[in-house]
Amino acid sequence: MMWSNFFLQEENRRRGAAARRRARGQPKAQMTPEREGKIKLALLLTSVGATLAVLAVGTEFWVELNTYRDNGSAVCDAAHLGLWKMCTKRLWQADVPAGRDTCGPAELPGEANCTYFKFFTTGENAHIFQRTTKKEVNQAAAVIAVLGLAVMALGCLCIIMVLSKGAEFLLRVGAVCFGLSGLLVLVSLEVFRHSVRALMQRVSPEPPAAPALTYEYSWSLGCGVGAGLVLMLGGGCFLLLTLPPGPWSPLCPKWGQRAP
Repeated sequence: MMWSNFFLQEENRRRGAAARRRARGQPKAQMTPEREGKIKLALLLTSVGATLAVLAVGTEFWVELNTYRDNGSAVCDAAHLGLWKMCTKRLWQADVPAGRDTCGPAELPGEANCTYFKFFTTGENAHIFQRTTKKEVNQAAAVIAVLGLAVMALGCLCIIMVLSKGAEFLLRVGAVCFGLSGLLVLVSLEVFRHSVRALMQRVSPEPPAAPALTYEYSWSLGCGVGAGLVLMLGGGCFLLLTLPPGPWSPLCPKWGQRAP
């Protein structure tokens, strides 16, 4: 009698567990085409920001350093650098646009010498035109930029899971990731600006004398600014899609309806 009761209880337990599994396995409400279209549109917006962010971080035209042309020579020196690499260029003064006092722009053809920074390998500072970088600031800018790209990739993964698996709870996570990645990219740009100012001030006292320099920010930094703003805008769009309808929604006529 004891064994029969035990087997009966075990059978009831298995049946209850199977019923709970079936209840959990019931199909959830499918995402409406309208909502899916809005998510895809916001994803398209953030993909533009992601492309700009990768282009900015991977290129070395963040800032251009230019010497002055009045050096009594047929050539002049210029340089451009980014988060990972710097390039010095010797340009023919005949190629420099007329009316420009400094050498450049850096896109002009000339004898180039490009090297990667050694901040993360040997820990050495770089020397550009008798000026020395402040590696701690440059390292911080690079680390923050890479962290922004990593968070951006996590946001893309969350939105892909929302569209493919219907896991709408990840929509808010993706929104936070995109907004945070845009903020990190903008913070990286600001830290890089401080590294440029530190570079201009750290003049070597050893001969030869450091040439007079001017600097101007270039198109890579512009891509970074655009990437940060677009990513934050895309994160805001995803966040709006997670909010419940507000009290003002009945006051707004839907598309295709006429106002009374």
